[in-house]
Amino acid sequence: MGLLKLAYSPCPNDTFVFRAWVQGLIPEAPEVEEQLEDIDTLNLMALRDRADIVKVSMHAFAHLRGSYALLHSGGAMGRGCGPLVVAPKDGRLRPAPSLQRVAVLADELSRARVAIPGELTTGALLAGLFTGGLKQPVIMPFDSIMPAAAAGEVEAGVIIHEGRFTFGSYGLRRLIDLGEWWEEFSRLPIPLGGIAVSRSLAPDLQADVEKAVRASLEHARAHPDEAMTYVGEHSQEMDPDVCRRHIELYVNDFTLDYGEEGEDAIRQLLDAAVCFGVAPPSDQGLFWDD
Repeated sequence: MGLLKLAYSPCPNDTFVFRAWVQGLIPEAPEVEEQLEDIDTLNLMALRDRADIVKVSMHAFAHLRGSYALLHSGGAMGRGCGPLVVAPKDGRLRPAPSLQRVAVLADELSRARVAIPGELTTGALLAGLFTGGLKQPVIMPFDSIMPAAAAGEVEAGVIIHEGRFTFGSYGLRRLIDLGEWWEEFSRLPIPLGGIAVSRSLAPDLQADVEKAVRASLEHARAHPDEAMTYVGEHSQEMDPDVCRRHIELYVNDFTLDYGEEGEDAIRQLLDAAVCFGVAPPSDQGLFWDD
């Protein structure tokens, strides 16, 4: 077999995880050709079966279980790291500091023009679960959402990634933390994204891919300064301090291995997507070695 196609995002957590592998620093790891794209593009690539290993939203994975399986390593999961809904400080939408206000906000958002970073992103799924369904979603690249909300092009936006640290600089305020809301509901961490491997690959090759991802992350943790050089090359002029905070938030013990708690969190979110009617049921296992 030739080079494996590996696709992931330029976000600091992904480049931190994969840097050692793509630069040939992991002995005996499968050789790969990398492609870096935003998460919505990655989801579409997986839906079209255009990568052997690909970072996907958990929402997208709910539609991919027939052709892809999750790795135990490399994913984005945690507490206090979920998507936020933000809006202009002088807009009509107000935050939800109480349970009563949460219900009002959910109804208001369901009828508002809300920007989402891709139809199959986990942020879009959580926004749909919270509101009972967005009637006027506006799909745009995640890095366009805050400027659009600040300019009044949309009434609110679902922001992900480093937007958690920078939305205030756009004159925006947090309406609700969807990750926090989900964590209170589920009592589990929020599974945002995972690394999916094509089920068409032989089981021993899938095992080698798992080992490579884990080893690449362990290398990054052991050599963080070296990893940050590669991260900086792809961080789209992001402030170095924001890069580090991004990695500290999204790269954690769940990234090394979801573990039993993480697996429970994934199953519960996917079950919710099925119950909500936005994902098909599946009897496929979640992981490559199920």
